[in-house]
Formats: sequence, C-alpha cells, structure tokens
Amino acid sequence: MAVVLPLMVVANSRASVQAMPRTIVAILTTLVLALSAAPVRSFEPATADDTARFLAGLSPSSNSPFAALTKDPAWQSHARYFDSIFAREESAHLSKVREFSKRYLTDKHDTMLYMFSGPDFLYATSFFPNASTYVLAGLEPVGAVPDLTSLSPLVMGGELRNLEISTGSLFNYSFFITQNMKTQLRNGPVYGTLPVLYVFLARTGKTIHEVELVSLDEHGDFQTADDATATNIIANKPAGARQRTAAPGAKIVFSEGDGPKQTLYYFSTNLADGSFERSGFSAFLAKLGPADSLIKSASYLLHKAHFASVRNLLLNNSATILQDDSGIPLTYFEATKWRLQAFGHYAGPISLFTNFYQPRMAELFQSASPLDFGIGYQWRNNESNLLLAQRSSLLNGNELTAQAQPDASAVAIAASSSKKTRKRVESGGTPSLNCRIARVFPFCW
Repeated sequence: MAVVLPLMVVANSRASVQAMPRTIVAILTTLVLALSAAPVRSFEPATADDTARFLAGLSPSSNSPFAALTKDPAWQSHARYFDSIFAREESAHLSKVREFSKRYLTDKHDTMLYMFSGPDFLYATSFFPNASTYVLAGLEPVGAVPDLTSLSPLVMGGELRNLEISTGSLFNYSFFITQNMKTQLRNGPVYGTLPVLYVFLARTGKTIHEVELVSLDEHGDFQTADDATATNIIANKPAGARQRTAAPGAKIVFSEGDGPKQTLYYFSTNLADGSFERSGFSAFLAKLGPADSLIKSASYLLHKAHFASVRNLLLNNSATILQDDSGIPLTYFEATKWRLQAFGHYAGPISLFTNFYQPRMAELFQSASPLDFGIGYQWRNNESNLLLAQRSSLLNGNELTAQAQPDASAVAIAASSSKKTRKRVESGGTPSLNCRIARVFPFCW
C-alpha cells in the first residue's frame, strides 16, 4: 500500500498537479517510479554458510534469500528428518566419541589427517575437535553447490532427498559406502563431497567463512582454481591450464562460534603407490607438522603392498594414530616408537576380509579397555575395536615388553600384493573379486 497510495493521490489530484511547478512534478514522478520498481524487501547474496544451513535443514539468517524457501513443505520435511537423524546419532555415538576424545586423546596436534575418509568430517571433528587444519582424502569428486535459488522446487526437493540418502550409510554403519557414493555423489546439480561437508559443518555448529576450490601441483604446492578452470577441477576433468597430475580439492575456512578459524581440506585423489606421489598429495602432506591421524573402514588397503607410500607417510608424520583393525597392521608399529592401547573387542575381520586376521591383535585385545560406541565394519556396540597408537621415544622397560610383537602373517599378506594388482587399481581396470561380489563396503581402490 505504501507504493499504491501515492499513485492514487497523484491520479486523483490533477488540478493540484497542474498547479505545481514542473520541477516538483518531475521529482514526484521520479519518486513514484522508484518506489514502484523497488522490491518490498532486499536480500543479501547467498553465503556459503547460509547455503550449508539450508542444505542441513537449519534456518538460514533472516535476510538470506533462502528464508522464503524454508516455507516449502519439502524443505520442512527434510529439516525434520535431519533433526531426527542427527539427534539419534548424537545420543548413540557422537556424544560418546567426544567423551572418548576428552579422556584418551589429550595430546592433540594442529594437523588432523583422515585418509580414505570420503566426506566424513563428522567423525573427524568429533574425535579431534581442536585441530587447526583437517585434511581428508578419498576417491569421491569434490563436486559443486550451485546457486540453490535458481533451482525449481521439484529439482530442489530431489537434491535434498539425495543428501539424505547419501548420508544414510554413515548414520547406519558409521562409514560411507564407496560403491554407493559412486552414483549418489555424482548425480544432479548438487553433487560430490562438498554438499555433504556443508551439512556436517552446519550440523556440528560450525560457521563457514570461506570456500575455495584448489588443486595441487606435483610439488604439493597450491594452484588456486580460477573461473576458467573451476568447473573442470570440481568435476575432476583435465583442463589445459591445470597439470594432469594435480589433485583437485576444496578448502573451507570455518569456526565454531567465536572460536579461532580452522581449515578443512578435502582432496579427491588415488592413494595407491604411484598415484599418491604423482598427484602432489604426498608432497603436500609431508609439509605439514606432526599430525593426529584417523583411519576407519579403510578396506584393509593399508595391509597391502601397493599402499606402502601412504602407510609410511602416516607412520612417519603422525604423533597419534587412532584406527580400527582395517588400518595399519600391528606389525608396522615398532615397539620402541609407539605406545599402544586397545579399546573394545577384536573378533577379527568380517567374512569378506578374513585373510586380514591378525593373531597378535587378538592377544593385545585380551586386556582392552571398554568401548561404549560402535564404529567401523564391526559397527555394533560391543563388537567394535579401536587401537590408539601414540608415538613415544621415552617408553620404559615395562611398556616395551607389553608391546605387541611383529605379526609375520601381516607382513606376508602385504608382500603378496603384486605389481599387476597395483596397475589394475591405478588404471581402473577389472575390479577385485570383493568389488564385484559386494556393494556394501568400499573395496574399489
């Protein structure tokens, strides 16, 4: 009415208008036209933080262009679903993970490494909440989050539903299913790891300040993606201006409330020997300081010979390694360098991985401390295991004798991986037997 009323007054007062000087009439006409063209309410451009909150089913800021979209029944249903699923996850797992962290992960470092992670920032921040730099890596593409306000309600509803499906396996089993992510994270305008990372950042109370697409050269140095190559980088497609060996990634700067800014990197890269070095990712990791490393549901890849480079880097650059039994075999933790503590119950690998059984793990876990949450492939409560390895050059005599002895069977398994297998992994050729017969676990590396 604030716009219509002046128009009516002018239209019904022709005599008054004719009596006015032409200058005043011109001013009034300009004012009326400006008022009629102006929007009722102006919005700030969509920020990455508002985008993350919208995708996570959380209300964006009041002046966000997403504010009106939250009235859509599809978004409201999405918000209720995530409210429920995150509340369940918080009660059953995450609150217990944080308590475990406070009690046992007291010697923390600025850098946190999580190889074979996919977009699992949820467990990274729950175990290691105070890292200043997080580095996650997996085969999944970085992806993209376009301007959501440009999507139709039908398309937007489908993208929100796909996010629910994409995160489902992590909530049900505590890990992402690589085979499922090959399709779930590659379809639609909102795709890849980036939207999932957005959801986990928002749902863990983080504020996103900056998002940047990056890539690495063969020396591990950053090559920031410019407008001309950004699309190719996030889609993992070669670009003329970008080296073929570069590892594409995303850099997200965030904070928790008014806390210090933290940085999350996700790189889409193959961690097998050869690819690991050529991509520049190995050189990038080597430049970081002593790290806290997390390994879980890693398909026992670090037991194999053709993942020796990433295994050695983790052992050499980590001050703390927290892993389930799919991580680095016990035999590689030298008794003079590592203090080991077992949690939970070691029943051996699930049936598809029986050849990775470690007898010395069974001995070590006879005196394990309790673990009150499920994690890894043996994700049910009272069936899971965690091994905490802390680097120390000052172990006393009693601690040295308590360390597990080298497990010869694990060494033999690693040595049995052939050069032919390595080439098949890197070239994307015929998948392994486990990859062909099962779609539940992330075998295909």
